[in-house]
Amino acid sequence: MLRDDLNLALKSAMKAQEKRSTTTLRLIMAAIKDRDIAAREKGNSDGIDEQEILAILQKMVKQRRESIEIYENAGRVETAQQEREEIEVIERFLPRAMSEGEIAEAVSKIIEETGASSVKDMGQVMAKLRALYTGQMDFGKASGLIKERLCS
Repeated sequence: MLRDDLNLALKSAMKAQEKRSTTTLRLIMAAIKDRDIAAREKGNSDGIDEQEILAILQKMVKQRRESIEIYENAGRVETAQQEREEIEVIERFLPRAMSEGEIAEAVSKIIEETGASSVKDMGQVMAKLRALYTGQMDFGKASGLIKERLCS
């Protein structure tokens, strides 16, 4: 289970005194704990599931990529490098990312399965993609492909 893997990695990083890994893993665990608390308030006593943890990790990577661009434009190379190191730590727990070809193939398959024919059906297609490919797919790219296919 991903939650157990994260806990073991945190313990390992602490023992090995790997500062960047320890800090990043603590941030991940804190984000998961926050979402667990929110889930409990809504009646889910088990906290969030693995799909939601993957979504958190994906969001963290996306935020760091955006930060890298900002830091590099501001000439803060060291801070940008720290963000890259954090991305490396986070990506260890994400499944292999799908290529653009694989994303296109999955989008085509889901459009066909759902019978989507217009942009109005985009939400249904995205929901199915998120259910099947969280942590693997860049949903920004998928969204663009869906719009392109449903508008043509």
